[in-house]
Amino acid sequence: MADDGILAGSIDLDGARRRVSYPTVEARTGLVVEHRGSGVVGSIESFVEGRVVLRDRHGHVRPLRPMPGGFLLEGRPCTLVTPSHRPQGASLTASGSVAAASRPARGARASRILVEGIHDAELVEKVWGDDLRDVGVVVERLDGMGDLAAVVRDLGPGPGRRLGVLLDHLVDGSKESRAAAEVRHPQVLVTGTAFVDVWAAIRPRAAGIEAWPVVPRGVPWKAGVLDALGVSDHPGTFWRQLLGRVSSYRDLEPDLVGAVEQLIDFVTDDAAWTRPAAGPHR
Repeated sequence: MADDGILAGSIDLDGARRRVSYPTVEARTGLVVEHRGSGVVGSIESFVEGRVVLRDRHGHVRPLRPMPGGFLLEGRPCTLVTPSHRPQGASLTASGSVAAASRPARGARASRILVEGIHDAELVEKVWGDDLRDVGVVVERLDGMGDLAAVVRDLGPGPGRRLGVLLDHLVDGSKESRAAAEVRHPQVLVTGTAFVDVWAAIRPRAAGIEAWPVVPRGVPWKAGVLDALGVSDHPGTFWRQLLGRVSSYRDLEPDLVGAVEQLIDFVTDDAAWTRPAAGPHR
């Protein structure tokens, strides 16, 4: 991790970095803190598997990493640590969120999340399905993003009908970034990753490889990957095996996890505010 940023130590006059020590605070259930990196404010739900889980004022739960000095308590930086007498940790969903208590399924919201294809939809369902059903958010496939602008027009985003869009290869100058620019709207948020395909957003170790192969320009990415790995199976067969290796958010690259969680927050935020129209996710 880089030594600069909000969690960095101060610098002596001679230019040497001084290590800052922060007071430790037990992450007891109900304690209200602010996560310095994201600005999320909430009460602590649990501290399990190296994650602090906060519930914000909208009832959303967020798993966050307890970095040194990573939280504010009454405006002062601190390091959250495991409580001395921790209660039984709540069960977590595959996304790291606290599993909701058993209750009737919530009716679907008008707001929804759009993804490019079947593989994106299945991966989102595998990791975030429980969370999305709990908040009543439907995920719809675009089956390609060529008609994104028309789909957004047909769905008619507006107050109470927010749209979140997840795209691959969302980088400056790409066709995906141009498609994102065409759907700028206060009630539409486009996020994504720089990966050319959602397969690459699965961590190589989860796939059982050291790294995803580099595919030459002009070669279809999936075909190039299968060829480089010496796999003769149909892409659909390889995908089923790959998806089966994913058990939680820990098997995905952080960029994808952050992009999806940002969309969920956006489409379930019932507050009367709007975000600026989005460009490529950084």
